[in-house]
Amino acid sequence: MPEELTIETPRGPAAARVTVPSGPATSLLLLGHGAGGGVDAPDLIAVHDAAVAAGVRVALVTQPYRVAGRRAPAPAGHLDEAWGAVVAALRVPTLPLIVGGRSSGARVACRTATTSGAAGVLALAFPLHPPGKPEKSRAGELELGVPALVINGDRDPFGVPEPHGPVEVVVRPGAVHDLRKDVAGTATIAAGWLRRNGWAR
Repeated sequence: MPEELTIETPRGPAAARVTVPSGPATSLLLLGHGAGGGVDAPDLIAVHDAAVAAGVRVALVTQPYRVAGRRAPAPAGHLDEAWGAVVAALRVPTLPLIVGGRSSGARVACRTATTSGAAGVLALAFPLHPPGKPEKSRAGELELGVPALVINGDRDPFGVPEPHGPVEVVVRPGAVHDLRKDVAGTATIAAGWLRRNGWAR
């Protein structure tokens, strides 16, 4: 059974649902939610289940603003600060740390990957730009020095990032920003990437 934890952060309490795999864990995966959603988004649940089945210890992290019942997201700096406190509380020194999430959660993971000492980043539906505003690109947040996997739908109004360096991009045909189309396929892709990097069985 998952363990439900409350973690104090400088921005108020965050929540984490931690699931331990059967057998020794191969890595620790922390996943954050989108701006207006929660950790029960279908793509997050599917990736969580596939990763746990592959020997990964997984934590689904709820930001303090959502724990407090607010839907409007906190400023980026507040999100990053809270995320850093959660990473510090949950990390297991003997396990490689993989950070990620969907949409806003993916951006937080990317922005903080270096400071958190992450070995890799898993980004679901990375919002490259606001809808209809391709000039407001957030591609700079994907300038990462560690392996990263970005999974986006080809019909995502937030755009699709380009692969570069250690950043792989997998485009899901027919999927929009919620990645609800073939979540099982998305989870399989994520688990395969974890295995290729030695982070999953």
